[in-house]
Amino acid sequence: MYEINKEYDNKMKKTLDVVISDFGGVRAGRANPAVLDKISVDYYGSPTPINQVAAIASPDPRSLTIQPWDATMLREIERAIMSSDLGINPQNDGRIIRLAFPQLTEERRKDLTKQVRKYGEGGKVAIRNIRRDAMEKFKALEKKSEITEDDLKNYEKEMQDMTDKRCKDIDRLTEEKEKELMVV
Repeated sequence: MYEINKEYDNKMKKTLDVVISDFGGVRAGRANPAVLDKISVDYYGSPTPINQVAAIASPDPRSLTIQPWDATMLREIERAIMSSDLGINPQNDGRIIRLAFPQLTEERRKDLTKQVRKYGEGGKVAIRNIRRDAMEKFKALEKKSEITEDDLKNYEKEMQDMTDKRCKDIDRLTEEKEKELMVV
């Protein structure tokens, strides 16, 4: 049974990693190449992340430069950025695309904290779903008489403890990200 709990713990860790990744995509005043992670470009017919078709650099805290390895990709990258929810207009000079990140307004900061809370809540829901699946599996094993009722109670308690721990981690990360966003 230890392997089953480890399996569910690994699923919860992966969910936590997804939440951390989502938080990385929310910009907090500084230009961070991670904001481009969710944007894909059409690279000869297949959607490809920008960081796989171009070099991304941050020359200063308020801007990013994107230099594609294939010059024909400039237009595609520019189009993908404009159609994304990034809210920034790219400037194309024929060789490089520049993204200038303006100072965040108070209203935009509040919108971003709402987005962070939404990501955090989505992560907690995913973790609770993992717990629910585990509980159903444990109950099925108990019904087949593969585990005892006492084992069932112990496994359920372990799953609840894992769930509580992961949810607290998400709450802590959400709080940290919100503080980061609200700093002027």
